[in-house]
Amino acid sequence: MKQNSIRERSTIVIVLGNEKGGAGKTTFSMHLIVGLLDKGYSVVSIDTDLRQKSLTTYVEYRKKYNISNVSHAVVMPEHHVIEEESKGNDLQETRLVSIINEHLGKKDYIVIDTPGSYTNLSKTAHSYADKVITPINDSFVDLDVIAKFEGGSLNMDKPSIYSEMLWQQKITKMERDGNNVDLIVVRIRLSNVDSHNKRNIHDTLEVMSKRLSFKIAPGFGERVIFRELFPFGLTLLDMNKVKFHKVESLSHVAARQEVRNLLNFIDA
Repeated sequence: MKQNSIRERSTIVIVLGNEKGGAGKTTFSMHLIVGLLDKGYSVVSIDTDLRQKSLTTYVEYRKKYNISNVSHAVVMPEHHVIEEESKGNDLQETRLVSIINEHLGKKDYIVIDTPGSYTNLSKTAHSYADKVITPINDSFVDLDVIAKFEGGSLNMDKPSIYSEMLWQQKITKMERDGNNVDLIVVRIRLSNVDSHNKRNIHDTLEVMSKRLSFKIAPGFGERVIFRELFPFGLTLLDMNKVKFHKVESLSHVAARQEVRNLLNFIDA
């Protein structure tokens, strides 16, 4: 399928990618989207997870909140969801490219949430990214998504299938519009307690980042608040504007700062 770009100005496309389920892509997506909206940017969100559609569910909850709380309404992205097509996967890819091209040069950001699986639709999304953010749980099991290790050691053996796909899509993007892709890895569910394993993961990621050319962003701690506001369509960045009774704790303050640190890191 031929894919043409009509990029005319600096709309930034951010793809949340990781081929492992439960890695926190949707949690990151919704906080990133609300964070960008909170800064006054115009945002298009696209859900390419054909089965789960968790980001779409979140946006629907956010709409319902606004309907019930008109006087304390929250800002919304322009949301699109790629639906399953009985006539073939090419239609899904064509639809995604059409949405992206429609908003290039018109919106500040396009944020795309991808499934935890290897699909042509996900590959297409990655090929249009200016920035790919890959959240990983703070575990060596999750580092396997980025690279394979030599048996019985912490030495990197070779890139993972996902990393190889990223490089392929970087080449596709460079050939299509001459722009590079910024790769960013973010550790999530970080423990507040220092440990030997935590330091090993940090050191290993530092080595991997140099070999695979990615940046390591400030991480998110293991905080329930990141998930418990999901059914209400809210995030901590909304709490000083909404009609929602919840006592703020020091953990909430720290969580909100973690989101802001991430936004600052990606230059948002």
